[in-house]
Amino acid sequence: MSSTQPAVAVVVPVRNEAGNIAPLVAEIAAALDGQWPFEIVYVNDGSTDGTEAELQRLMAIHPFLRRVRHKQSCGQSAAVRTGVSAARAPVIVTIDGDGQNDPAFIPAMIRALEAGAPTVGLIAGQRLRRKGGFKRLQSRIANAVRGAVLRDGTRDTGCGLKAFRRDVYLRLPYFDALHRFMPALIKREGLAIGYVDVVDRVRGAGVSNYGMWDRLWVGILDLAGVWWLIRRRKRVPEVIEG
Repeated sequence: MSSTQPAVAVVVPVRNEAGNIAPLVAEIAAALDGQWPFEIVYVNDGSTDGTEAELQRLMAIHPFLRRVRHKQSCGQSAAVRTGVSAARAPVIVTIDGDGQNDPAFIPAMIRALEAGAPTVGLIAGQRLRRKGGFKRLQSRIANAVRGAVLRDGTRDTGCGLKAFRRDVYLRLPYFDALHRFMPALIKREGLAIGYVDVVDRVRGAGVSNYGMWDRLWVGILDLAGVWWLIRRRKRVPEVIEG
């Protein structure tokens, strides 16, 4: 990556993912190198393993790698919000830090976002051939309930791979689990959603740290709140200057 202002920032929320950081950083860099000036922003969400030491080691090697840190774990949505706020690029890509999302799909997602501008606000990854039977069942139930209530047209909102404009994201109402309701809230802003099919992989190392109970039961109140927000916004204003 050159020293120019980055065009793309890849935001990676992590908690206790020390063994997955170096391989994922290498894959992200390989996917973007020579295509867009980029930065990778890791958000260390209160890790208690060797995550911080590994990030410090890698930052000494890779000038494109940055790290911001939560003193205590605040959850995945908060980590994504922190990373997007810290990012310097106008285009954001989010990716899970466990290695299950394949960075090889990032260029296709960025190109889809660029091609759809300015009417497309989000490119959402849609996982094929998902790994992990219990997690797959949880997501299937949660997505079915969410889709029936919000009618956002998205079969898989839990995929960590998403591409969007930083300014659009920062004007969305923030709450815990926001990352699971982005398609509905982006549509609320009067913008369209694009989709890219991606392939789910086996976790590289460690165990799952996010998303066990928030897929459905903890998210019921959030689901009701998003439904209310959508109902309350009747028209997106068209602003004309002069």
